[in-house]
Amino acid sequence: MEKLDQIPLETILMATLSTFTSHQLSDLTLYFSSLHHRHHRRIFSLLSSPMLFSLTLHHLHSLSLHNKSLLIAKHLLSKLAIFTHFMHNDTILPPPSTTSMKHRDLDAVLLLLLLCELRQHDPEALNLPPSRWRVVICQYIAKDALKFSSISCSNREVIMKFIDMLAKCKNFFNAGNGIGGKDRKEVATSIAVVVALPSVEASNDNNGRKECVICKEEMKEGRDVCKLPCHHTFHWICILPWLKKRNTCPCCRFQLPSDDVFAEIQRLWEVVAKMSDSAKFLGISNCN
Repeated sequence: MEKLDQIPLETILMATLSTFTSHQLSDLTLYFSSLHHRHHRRIFSLLSSPMLFSLTLHHLHSLSLHNKSLLIAKHLLSKLAIFTHFMHNDTILPPPSTTSMKHRDLDAVLLLLLLCELRQHDPEALNLPPSRWRVVICQYIAKDALKFSSISCSNREVIMKFIDMLAKCKNFFNAGNGIGGKDRKEVATSIAVVVALPSVEASNDNNGRKECVICKEEMKEGRDVCKLPCHHTFHWICILPWLKKRNTCPCCRFQLPSDDVFAEIQRLWEVVAKMSDSAKFLGISNCN
């Protein structure tokens, strides 16, 4: 079986999308179409205001390479969180902490992606002084007016733009810290997730005794215990220290959300990849 980091991102996403119902696909394209236009309005605001462009560019220059990668990673995480939300047909959107960015950071990441795209198309374009970059970008966009057109797109065009954006984000930050990194470090479970874990009454199994796998002691019937999303239960006093250091179930290694951006990208990406494994066909058969 191919390793996750060896499979093209486009292949995994297209396979996953082929499992979507028409309703899921419609909701997803509507959301990303709206998001697509909001991002372009931010870019137009940047390019139409020399002051805003200068401040955003200064902010970018002040960031280290690691922080630039982190900025891209946060942008990628927000899109993956929304994608998996629609993939599971959830009724509640992911928390804003995962899906939203400050305007300054959003402007910076959109400008960074645009600068990367410009350099890819014309490696010499950014050899001019930074004070000329706004004009250069405007000229680049003017060559392809439809690139930032407000004209309505078909479902397939919206999806392809979304996939292209994810590919740009994935290719930017260091692969060792991003999707498919070989060395997975242990990270704590998100505090918000831990607080939201349900408390249930312990019940005996078919053998008449059920023990906590952490302390190996019996979970007495009727006692309040913690239930993870994978349905395994543990003593609260045992599981809380565990989740403070790890985001996995002690029994089945089910991964819970964490507050680590790169670890969360990898977790969500594996969720998407598992769904793509179940797809019978590669492609978006539901897109029109």
